[in-house]
Amino acid sequence: MTEQACKLVNALTPGHDGTHPVQPPPTGRRAQVVSDLLARPDYRPQVEEGDADGMVALAESLRVVFEAAAGGDLDTAATAVNVLMREMGSVPQLDRARGGGWALHFHGRDPGLVIGWGAGIAAGLALAIGSDLAGRLGVCQADPCDRVFVDTSKNAGRRFCSTRCQSRVKAAAHRARQK
Repeated sequence: MTEQACKLVNALTPGHDGTHPVQPPPTGRRAQVVSDLLARPDYRPQVEEGDADGMVALAESLRVVFEAAAGGDLDTAATAVNVLMREMGSVPQLDRARGGGWALHFHGRDPGLVIGWGAGIAAGLALAIGSDLAGRLGVCQADPCDRVFVDTSKNAGRRFCSTRCQSRVKAAAHRARQK
C-alpha cells in the first residue's frame, strides 16, 4: 500500500518532479489518471470524477505524512495517519489471497473507492510509522524535486525519488568539484 501512496502523492499533488513543475491533472482527466494509477492486471477500477477529487484530497493528506516522516517529525506523521484511519474507518480483515491462502487487508467504513483505498493506505503507513520502517518514507533531496518514495534498499540509504534525480545531483557535484 505504501507504493500506491507514493504513486498517488506524486501524480496528484503539485510540486516538482526533478526540475519539471507538476500540477494535479485537470478536472475531466483526473478519473482516468486515478484509474491508471490503481490498475493491476486483474483489477481496473471504475473511477468517477467525484472519486478522483477525493483521491486528490487523500493524496494531499498523504504528502503531509511523507514530509513529516522524512523530516523526522514522527509525531506529526503519526497524528496525520491516525486522523486518516479514523476518517476512513480502517478495519483489519483476512481476505482470500489471489494465489490461495489468506492475506491481511484493511477495509474502510464503506465500500467506496476513496474510503476503501484510503483505509488500506493509512493502515499501511501506520504499520511503517509504528515500526522501525518510518525512516524509509522519504522525499527526494534533489532540489527542487519533492516527489516521495519508500526506501526499499538494503542499507536504508536512498535519498532520491529516481535515478534521474540522483544523476542530476551527482553531475552537479562533479561539476562543482571541477571548478
